[in-house]
Amino acid sequence: MKKLKKEDVKQEVFDLYDDYAHNKLQRREFIEKLSTYAVGGITVASLMSFMMPNYKDTFVVNPNNPDLDSKMISYTSPKGGGEIKGLLSKPKEFKGKLAGIVVVHENRGLNPYIEDTARRAALEGFITLAPDALSPLGGYPGNDDEGRAMQRKRDRNEMLEDFIAAFDYLKNHEDCSGKIGVVGFCFGGWISNMMAVKVSELAAAVPFYGGQPKDDIDKINAPLLLQFAGLDERVNAGWPAYEEALKKHNKQYEAFVYPDVNHGFHNTSTPRYNEAAAELAWGRTMQFFKEHLKA
Repeated sequence: MKKLKKEDVKQEVFDLYDDYAHNKLQRREFIEKLSTYAVGGITVASLMSFMMPNYKDTFVVNPNNPDLDSKMISYTSPKGGGEIKGLLSKPKEFKGKLAGIVVVHENRGLNPYIEDTARRAALEGFITLAPDALSPLGGYPGNDDEGRAMQRKRDRNEMLEDFIAAFDYLKNHEDCSGKIGVVGFCFGGWISNMMAVKVSELAAAVPFYGGQPKDDIDKINAPLLLQFAGLDERVNAGWPAYEEALKKHNKQYEAFVYPDVNHGFHNTSTPRYNEAAAELAWGRTMQFFKEHLKA
């Protein structure tokens, strides 16, 4: 089977994967549509293998990094799913108290990429909590296809309450300063935007390619850093109206659109990953949190 490179794969294949990853195509439909692009020695099997996540070879941070204290904890979400599990990470050596970050997963539960991202943020000198909204259904099942199917069974507003409860957990943690931000990706980007609306004490929010709130934008207190993928027409369509509302209510925000990259460009585990854009966006994210959470 031919080993594919990004330049071998047409943009339409990435668009199909986006539809598949966001439940607009069933697996059988996805495979059928991929067959159109199986030409010139490229097979459907090779396209499928190329597009699917590869977690084991794409960690940025060793899960056993000796500089980190990282472990699964449980907390209660009274208005959401009840008992929620999450990965709590912090530096092993620190003085005083740490600012906190809630790290919010995509539409498939707490997979290894989001765990890796939470550990990465902790190494920057934060206490991070990455909850698993699939906890009431048994937790992330070990693969994204099943994770997406499970997450569709949950009400997204109840899941929002689970992440708001994570904010409360960090706020009351003995090692946390009480200054807390949120960063989220895809579904987690929507959660980040909504937490900015719902949590008046939130100190900073960084939605990566997340859906936008339509109501109560006047209630946002947190400064926003919004990250968009240039090729992400689906999410970007809602940005002009959101920006207009932010301006109308004099909200503090900064937005970046990274040209010629796909939705999910920060996710190291799939070929949508774009290293240059991801590193630039992550550097901006950490600088933003240091400015607003540690000042």
